[in-house]
Amino acid sequence: MLSKTLLVSLRTLVVTLALGALGAWLGWALGLPAPFLTGPAALVSAASLSGLKLAVPVRLRDAAFILIGIGLGTGITPEVLERAAAWPVSLICLAVAIVVLFRGTAEVLHRLFGMERQTALLSSAPGHLSFVLSLSVDTGGDTARVALIQSLRVLALTLLVPLIVSLGSDADMSLTAPPAATLWLPHIAGLMALALGVGVVFKRWAVPAAYLMGGMAVSLAGHVLALTPGQLPLWLTIPAYALMGTLIGTRFSGVTWRMVVEALGAAGVVIGMATVISLVAAEIVAPVIGLPVLHVLVAFAPGGLETMAALAIILGVDPAYVALHHVARLLFLSVLVPVLLKRAMR
Repeated sequence: MLSKTLLVSLRTLVVTLALGALGAWLGWALGLPAPFLTGPAALVSAASLSGLKLAVPVRLRDAAFILIGIGLGTGITPEVLERAAAWPVSLICLAVAIVVLFRGTAEVLHRLFGMERQTALLSSAPGHLSFVLSLSVDTGGDTARVALIQSLRVLALTLLVPLIVSLGSDADMSLTAPPAATLWLPHIAGLMALALGVGVVFKRWAVPAAYLMGGMAVSLAGHVLALTPGQLPLWLTIPAYALMGTLIGTRFSGVTWRMVVEALGAAGVVIGMATVISLVAAEIVAPVIGLPVLHVLVAFAPGGLETMAALAIILGVDPAYVALHHVARLLFLSVLVPVLLKRAMR
C-alpha cells in the first residue's frame, strides 16, 4: 500500500502536469507566441499564486533539460561555427551591458525603494538565481524578497521576449511545423543516455545548466560526425517545452498575490531595465556581427539559461551563439556579484 507522503507527491505531480498541459493547449488555442512554453508558465504561475502546491520532480526536470539540449545541438551547423569569429565582440558588449544593468538597477532599488545595498544588488542580479539566493542567505539579505523579485524577472522575460520577437518579426513561433527529418528512436535513446552521463560530469564540474549543456554537447558531436542526422520529433519537443514552462510556474508555489503586489514595483524596475538595456545592446551588436537584432536579444536577455535556449530553438536562432552568451553571463556573474556585494557591505 502506498504511503500517505507518496500519495500526496503523486497527486501533486498529476495536478502540476495537468495544469501544464492545459496551459500549453490554451497557449496554442489563443495563438500566444511560443505557446507551449508561455502558456504553461502563465497558467501554472497563476495556479501557484492561488494557493495550489505544485512541483516538478528533479529527474523529470532534468529529462526535459536533456531533450532541449539535444534540440540545441541539432541546430549547430558548420555555417554557424564559421560566424563564431565575430562573437568575442558580442561577448565584450554583453559584459558591459551586464555591468550597466546590474549597477543601474541596484542603485534605483536602493534609492527609490529604500532597500539595503546588498538586498538591492542581489535583487538586481541578471541571472544565476541559485547562486544569488545562497549569497543572500550568507550575507543576511532579505532572501524572501530577493527570491520573489528574481522569480518575477524570469517569468516576465519568458513571456516578454517571445512577445517582442513576434511583434518585431514574422518568425513562426507556433512550433507546430514538423522537422524535415527526425532522429530515429535508437539515436534518441543513445543521445539521451550519453547526455545523462555527460550531464552528471558537468554537474560535478559546476557547469551551469549541466544537463542541458550535456545534451547539447553529445548532440553536436553526433551531428558533426554525421552519426545522428535529423531533429527531435514534435511529440518530444512539445512536452519538453511545456514542462519547462510548468517548472517556471512552480517557482511561485507558496507565494501569495499579496506578496507579489508588495514586490511588484521593485520587480517592475528590474524587468523594465533588463528589457530596455538588452534591447539597446542588441541594437548596437547586431550590425557588427551580422545577426538580426531580435536574435541577439534572445542571447542578451537575462532570462533563465534553459528558457532562453528553448526560445532559441523555437525562433531558429543560432543555438551555439545563444548558449555561449548565457553561459558566459552566468560565469561573469559568478565573479561580479561577490565583488560588488563585498564593496556594498563595507
